[in-house]
Amino acid sequence: MNGLFVRALIAFLVLPGTIAFLVPLWLIRPQDRDHLDAAGWTLLAAGTTLLLWCVREFYVAGKGTLAPWSPPRHLVASGPYRVSRNPMYVGVLLILSSWAIGFRSTSLAAYAATVAAAFHLRVVFGEEPWLARTHGEQWDQYRARVRRWL
Repeated sequence: MNGLFVRALIAFLVLPGTIAFLVPLWLIRPQDRDHLDAAGWTLLAAGTTLLLWCVREFYVAGKGTLAPWSPPRHLVASGPYRVSRNPMYVGVLLILSSWAIGFRSTSLAAYAATVAAAFHLRVVFGEEPWLARTHGEQWDQYRARVRRWL
């Protein structure tokens, strides 16, 4: 395995793996863990598919990972990034919504809302200024044609 693939795999397992899967599973009451309804499964599949597609785009098109310590070297504007500047976060939020809806859990809904607010702040105050400094005019053109979320 090459080093970039290993970094991408580790970043995926640690970052969205923790936020989208480990924490929600910790918040679900043990007696409810076998009762995810059909709506939950549908959103979980959609969110996971979108998240994996985004990770692939970062790896293939961007030559990097989703991790801040190994970011893409190229601006990623392909795949789901043609529709949203932040589809990876959208995927994670779909997964978190799947847990909240599928288990009818207010604690998971509150967690999803908190994560959504944190993502928005991270994007606006961290990632977008970094992308502007790193990619300059290319970022400006991309930002002008693609919405931040949906």
